[in-house]
Amino acid sequence: MIASSCGIRPDHDLRPRRSGGSAKRNGLTMSARLWARIVTGWRDDAGMSTVEYAIGTIAAAAFAAVLYAVVTSGGVSSALTSLVERALSVRF
Repeated sequence: MIASSCGIRPDHDLRPRRSGGSAKRNGLTMSARLWARIVTGWRDDAGMSTVEYAIGTIAAAAFAAVLYAVVTSGGVSSALTSLVERALSVRF
């Protein structure tokens, strides 16, 4: 692993702290901490990544296209029109 070859342990605490202090924390400089995050990856993987957003967007667009094609077809369009006309003609 690259992180272990450069002397950075993956289990090392890399989170920034709010208290003031020098640029060197936990024995690592800021650039070393950044490099360790790049090499070992971010710790929390909450939410969707960009690829998942792209796939979700494409799936939603495909579903919308199919739904539009079904709703605008002749049979469904006439059935919806008759349904709306019946609903508007009901007496209360």
